[in-house]
Amino acid sequence: MSNLEKSSVSYRSARFLTSAEKLRQCPEDSGVEVAFAGRSNAGKSSALNALTDNSKLAKTSKTPGRTQLINFFTLNKPNCRLVDLPGYGYAKVSKTLYQNWQKHLQEYLEGRDCLAALVLVMDIRHPLTEFDQYMLDWCENRSLPSLALLTKSDKLKFGAAKNALHQVAGNLQKWSHPIDAQLFSSLKKTGIEDLREYLDQFFIDSPE
Repeated sequence: MSNLEKSSVSYRSARFLTSAEKLRQCPEDSGVEVAFAGRSNAGKSSALNALTDNSKLAKTSKTPGRTQLINFFTLNKPNCRLVDLPGYGYAKVSKTLYQNWQKHLQEYLEGRDCLAALVLVMDIRHPLTEFDQYMLDWCENRSLPSLALLTKSDKLKFGAAKNALHQVAGNLQKWSHPIDAQLFSSLKKTGIEDLREYLDQFFIDSPE
């Protein structure tokens, strides 16, 4: 029996719940949430869609205003949610818009009590950018468990991908809070079960 079958959580059950721009617009701060964050074009939407086996779950938008929203998805287990945080690193938004986005995102990361972990999506060819490190700093401020999900691993040969994973894992040692790292490819469908197992540890034992 697979880990997915043993758990009471089905990631294929994910359904859109609501969007929020500010912390006060988010759903009630109860239950368990695991959030996904990542620089633009790192493959965050593709990773969420692969995780949930739903190519239409997380949608990308070319409109900066829409990409600033925090999107919530329910799971079949009550009070368990996946959260799609707005992609960061946009070059074409105004300074004011960027500062507002940064403020609201930081409020969510530091003020959301039900947030149990963060999956930080990074393009394996460009890991641990300045923005990624900012995110990990915020996570460290509240000792939030994190996973560095190295996407697009199919773009590298197996040996090179393994070397990149090893290098990233070593660099993650500079932070004191727990950070895991794994390879992922939404194109080749690799790393999906590993990601589900990582999420299970936060959702399975959560109260109904």
